[in-house]
Amino acid sequence: MKPAADRLAALLGPWFAGPLPVRVRAWDGTEAGPEGAPVVVLRSPEALRRLLWQPGELGLAEAYIAGDLDVEGDLAEGLGRVWSALREHGTARPGPGALAKAAALAAGLGAVGPPPAAPDAGPGRARLRGRPHSAARDRAAIAHHYDLSNEFYALLLDRTMAYSCGYWTRPDDPGYGLADAQRDKLELICRKLGLGPGKRLLDVGCGWGALALYAAREHKAEVTAVTLSRAQHAFVAARVEEEGLGALVDVQLRHYRHIEGGGYDAVTAIEMGEHVGDAEYPDFAALLHGVLRPGGRLLVQQMSRGASAPGGGAFIGTYIAPDMHMRPVGRTVDLLEVAGLEVRSVESLREHYVRTIRAWHRTLEERWVRFTALVGEPTARVWRLYLAGSALAFAQRRMGVDQILAVRASREGDASMPPTPAAWYGRAAS
Repeated sequence: MKPAADRLAALLGPWFAGPLPVRVRAWDGTEAGPEGAPVVVLRSPEALRRLLWQPGELGLAEAYIAGDLDVEGDLAEGLGRVWSALREHGTARPGPGALAKAAALAAGLGAVGPPPAAPDAGPGRARLRGRPHSAARDRAAIAHHYDLSNEFYALLLDRTMAYSCGYWTRPDDPGYGLADAQRDKLELICRKLGLGPGKRLLDVGCGWGALALYAAREHKAEVTAVTLSRAQHAFVAARVEEEGLGALVDVQLRHYRHIEGGGYDAVTAIEMGEHVGDAEYPDFAALLHGVLRPGGRLLVQQMSRGASAPGGGAFIGTYIAPDMHMRPVGRTVDLLEVAGLEVRSVESLREHYVRTIRAWHRTLEERWVRFTALVGEPTARVWRLYLAGSALAFAQRRMGVDQILAVRASREGDASMPPTPAAWYGRAAS
């Protein structure tokens, strides 16, 4: 009988138009496939069984999360090389004869059997109930990702707890790092919004309060911060008290649809709009317009997808951000303008997100023992796969992220905007 690796290579080969893009190491120690290609390690037939029951991205991801499948060396580099090979040669659709042969090979490898249990990773698969984007379902979707634990995110992020794309003004300076890029991002947002003493800011989806606290501390803005996450709300409230900012920051636990009041000078939605939903976005844009005073400014920092790219995917939607929706940036601009807002600036931060995610990934690897002790190895592997894959998606233009600055002009057309954006890009905050 042929070694397991040779049979695995024969099983996988018909699904690729070009050469097999990986070298396979099987559970019996044998190897097959091109020399120099990324080495995929299958530790047991369970990995193959997962793919038979769930072909495609999610089956591969769960095999990796469970530890049945691994990639030797740097995961991000391995994924990048495989993706490049697939982009060059493409995939294939085996015919009936090839499928019958594949089934016989799979049976001979011990892959036939009942479906494996889902990996025991953190909150596990998202199992949302109810009407999509109802308040209750949105709360469950947010809790699935953001309520993993404040300790986990404190270990992954910098001191600001900013969980969004940084703004790397000095990327080649060895003394400049993630915390500096996040401060520079926060300062850029405040400058674009023209914040200052007495200015009222509504921060929709405030996360762990990075922007709300910065705007109050550094620009003396009066901030209403809204989150749907109980863990985030508790964290921000504690930070407000710790920094003595209670007179300037009001943090509220509520759905964006339940925001009260208006007349704000500025409104922000920093990487929150992806969670709103496609059908719900027009109403969301109308709400943002409605809570602004005439002349008030809106800044949306939001992930987008390429025109022909899916955005997200089965793994992201199942384990990371259920019910998330991304669209090309131009369509978001259209929706904001239909709501009555005048878009004044769109700035792509795509390359900045590659640097930001790679910094988070480095932290994960450097603190791997601490992460696994905190959340367990399967959950840590979810995040390793998520960060490695996300950095690659932004690097290859399958995903983007943009800052969209808009204004609610007065009836007479007064936008109250500076004549040029020069003041936004002055000396960096750090």
